[in-house]
Amino acid sequence: MQETPPSVMDETVTLIVGDEAPHFSAEDGSGKIWDLNSLLSDGKRVVLYFYPKDSTPGCTTQACDFRDNMGQLNSEDVVVLGVSKDSAKSHEKFSSKNDLNFPLLVDTEGEILEKYGVWREKKNYGKVYMGIARSTFVIESNGTLSLAKYGVKAKGHVGRIMLHLGLE
Repeated sequence: MQETPPSVMDETVTLIVGDEAPHFSAEDGSGKIWDLNSLLSDGKRVVLYFYPKDSTPGCTTQACDFRDNMGQLNSEDVVVLGVSKDSAKSHEKFSSKNDLNFPLLVDTEGEILEKYGVWREKKNYGKVYMGIARSTFVIESNGTLSLAKYGVKAKGHVGRIMLHLGLE
């Protein structure tokens, strides 16, 4: 009898609060390298959020919400990093059009997406496909996750993150 291969969902990582954050090092749209270990060694807390696609309505709402709250986030040694599979050129256009004041990391190969378990099976109008589940992680300066949320809603999400961080 042959074994049935595991489904994609069986292989997907699901991180939880208390887990050590997977390491990443990636370029943003302008070519600057962002390394998790460097940020943590500087005593920063990192809000790492994953979104499906530049310049789409929900992703624009979420990005602009982060932009509008960046002053308060930065004053508390919090670094916000957005991640999608879009190209550097797409990130730069999205950032410029919306005056974003935080980096968008390029992950065209999906390495960070896989490490954080956000590349998941999705369903839309009966169609099943693989895509990015809108997700957010708060990485404390000791490298552990204090928040790990998959499938979040764009609207109001930044407010919930601010509450979690004790900023509201």
